[in-house]
Amino acid sequence: MQDIPQTSEAPVASTSKISAKGVQVYYGDNHAIKDVDVEIEDKTVTAFIGPSGCGKSTFLRCINRMNDTIDICRVQGQILIDGEDIYDPAVDPVQLRAKVGMVFQKPNPFPKSIYDNVAYGPRIHGLARNKAELDEIVEKALRRGAIWNEVKDRLQAPGTGLSGGQQQRLCIARAIATEPEVLLMDEPCSALDPIATAQVEELIDELRQNYSVVIVTHSMQQAARVSQRTAFFHLGNLVEFGDTDKIFTTPEDPRTESYITGRIG
Repeated sequence: MQDIPQTSEAPVASTSKISAKGVQVYYGDNHAIKDVDVEIEDKTVTAFIGPSGCGKSTFLRCINRMNDTIDICRVQGQILIDGEDIYDPAVDPVQLRAKVGMVFQKPNPFPKSIYDNVAYGPRIHGLARNKAELDEIVEKALRRGAIWNEVKDRLQAPGTGLSGGQQQRLCIARAIATEPEVLLMDEPCSALDPIATAQVEELIDELRQNYSVVIVTHSMQQAARVSQRTAFFHLGNLVEFGDTDKIFTTPEDPRTESYITGRIG
């Protein structure tokens, strides 16, 4: 009854924000990612799950070319965002990273004021013509990061003085200040307590109205709560990709089932 043919490509083409075809990643002789094909939709949260060292963070970093910063890393295959090959030599990685925001595992605010943390990206990309426009961008990003009400009276205070959960929401605000279209999150809650985690998860759910969000998470519960689509990685392979509900309730691959039921991991 589940045999729905996968041949129709038209709907995928119209909703895919990110399209990866035949992606391979090598660290020196180590073949870290093997022949990954995936279509990631716009205005959707896509979760990457799998055991430690399975390639999910490596693949995430391919989407904004962060792997370029690692000398021994080689990426092959094709990754398109809105139909444009991001590995084309004509693509400037700095401009790409303005379009593809990134939030890391540990909150990493700059040693600057809360205001300057958020204003940094818009300044270097020339997104504001004057102070009033910059103020507006900063306020909008902090509001979208669900932290404006907590910091609006102390914008000149150092970002490093905030609590861990506030720092992470500040980093999310900083990532979205350049108006990206894609937001990558590499285990954004792993260093946070349960209350801060719940706040960030709520924020992720709101952000998908405006962005394509891709989140790497160790927590299957978190993937089930925040994502609409889930990709399961194992030993560098993309084993299974589909609707989150289906992956967690009726996975097709025995390896997915073994991971979800805790037999591997």
